[in-house]
Amino acid sequence: MRQKRIKALLCAVAASSWLVVVEFAFAQTVDANATRQVHALFDGAWEATMRRYPEWATTVGDNRYGDRLFDASPEAESADYARVRAQLDSGKAIARDRLSDADRVSLDIFVYEQEMQLRMERFVGFRRMTLGAQGGFQSEFIQLLIASPAATRRDADQILARLAAYPRRVDQEIAFLRQGMALGWVPPRTVLERVLAQLDQQLSQAPGQSPFLEPFSRLGSDVPATERATLLAQARQSVADGVVPAVRRLRAFVADEYLPRSPPVGSLSSYPEGAAVYAEQVRSSTTTDLSAAQIHAIGIRELDRLRGEMEAVIREVKFEGDFAAFVRYLNSDPKFFHTSTETLLAGYREIAKRIDPELPRLFAELPRAPYGVRSMPADFSSDAAAFYSGPALDGSRAGWFNASGQAWSKRPIWGMESLVAHEAVPGHHLQVARAIELGGLPTFRRAAGYNAYGEGWALYAETLGFDLGLYKDPYSRFGHLQGQAFRAARLVVDTGLHSMHWSRQRAIDYMTERTGQDEPYVASEVDRYLSWPGQALGYMIGELKIIELRDRAKARLGGRFDIRKFHMVLLDQGSVPLPVLERAVEAWIGQTAARAP
Repeated sequence: MRQKRIKALLCAVAASSWLVVVEFAFAQTVDANATRQVHALFDGAWEATMRRYPEWATTVGDNRYGDRLFDASPEAESADYARVRAQLDSGKAIARDRLSDADRVSLDIFVYEQEMQLRMERFVGFRRMTLGAQGGFQSEFIQLLIASPAATRRDADQILARLAAYPRRVDQEIAFLRQGMALGWVPPRTVLERVLAQLDQQLSQAPGQSPFLEPFSRLGSDVPATERATLLAQARQSVADGVVPAVRRLRAFVADEYLPRSPPVGSLSSYPEGAAVYAEQVRSSTTTDLSAAQIHAIGIRELDRLRGEMEAVIREVKFEGDFAAFVRYLNSDPKFFHTSTETLLAGYREIAKRIDPELPRLFAELPRAPYGVRSMPADFSSDAAAFYSGPALDGSRAGWFNASGQAWSKRPIWGMESLVAHEAVPGHHLQVARAIELGGLPTFRRAAGYNAYGEGWALYAETLGFDLGLYKDPYSRFGHLQGQAFRAARLVVDTGLHSMHWSRQRAIDYMTERTGQDEPYVASEVDRYLSWPGQALGYMIGELKIIELRDRAKARLGGRFDIRKFHMVLLDQGSVPLPVLERAVEAWIGQTAARAP
């Protein structure tokens, strides 16, 4: 959760200001000194970020700090905010009007990223809630180990150093959680019960099967066999003597101190300054100035539209029964499910292979980075949602669609095509892999991850399945529509929970009835929204903006509209706030319209 929030904060903006500061007009003069200053600022800030967040550095493929963990001490936190303030001052001091168009956009994004980090500084209690329903501090270390290179002896030594550092890191986090608890910020009981289940899963593994030993199962061939045995023995000792006791301390704290202080409801409106926190979360997640009430209304509108299309599919297959009965049929008939983890994963891979050769029909250029399909770590609940892990910036690691392999009996075949389109191609992998190859952008933009853009693109990518040969049978089409409805329902439920005093059960009941998703999965999702407020809003808001921009371009360009070029305009900005994306599309429309026929 901390790493996800770090990335969100690093990429968040006060979006209403973009309409003023982002321009695509020609700069009168490009000054070489100002250009050097801005590039030095970007490079210096990126280097500082890698040092401050070594886990994220490993995630993006920079393992220079692979022997370190995040320093959660109060002194380090204070120094970090001082650094952000200095970076903001430096950015504002640069002569923006003397930069190229591209550098001005990058500077604007950089400045507002610093500002948004500082806007969240005062919400100490919220920033201390780092344990989440579907991942958080309790699971991040295992994911870090999985992402860590293990090809060389140096890699192995770095991992051993991190194993040795983890107990201190856990104690720092417990101190942070206690501070948040003293300020009145503790997640609701249902969230913490899921956290405890994850910790119990980690602790239940046999010593030789510990997830903390995963890197030592893939040591490179350059490491001699005798050294491998020694390294593995050292790792087992470190896990037994340090890591496992630290996990037990975290579990004891959650069970004995934290859980008894959990509030009866998890709405942000019930926490100190919670309404102000939610307003910031809505703004950063959607990169718009839409209010919670407006987003709530959009969700209801889209749900009504999609429900009508889902009912049409029910009539098409001549099912005798209502919507609820049809959903029960789809979720209970064995023919709609795989029979094992292996067959489920094979099914996802087969869909991906069908999509890959069709992509040139919709994209003028494709990224080089490969991707794969794998099962998510075993400590995740079988109700956890699938997720994507991006490739390294230097190309040393592939992208991954992380499926819930243990949920093979719960993941219907008719929903799989839409999920592959979202998590792999043409969704997250195509977008993220393309972004890291945009060498003309500063590194912080190539690694950016604006929620509304990234999740909006992935949800839009699901709709491209019709042009890629997906959804040929009505059941898969229903699965696609259900996935879209689920994201629309998130707009209603997230805002309902955090700004309209909805109870958890009301959110579960509403989402289950309106989407037809099974209740355990919905309950897991609702707990996700309780522990990560606002994040779920970016999907549908981003998709709707992309569709709006596509329809606008089609209407203005007529026969000159080229879907392949339009998609490259969307992708070749990197991940950006929606107003920045809109300006880029407007510029492309103008340039295309001005060309001689």
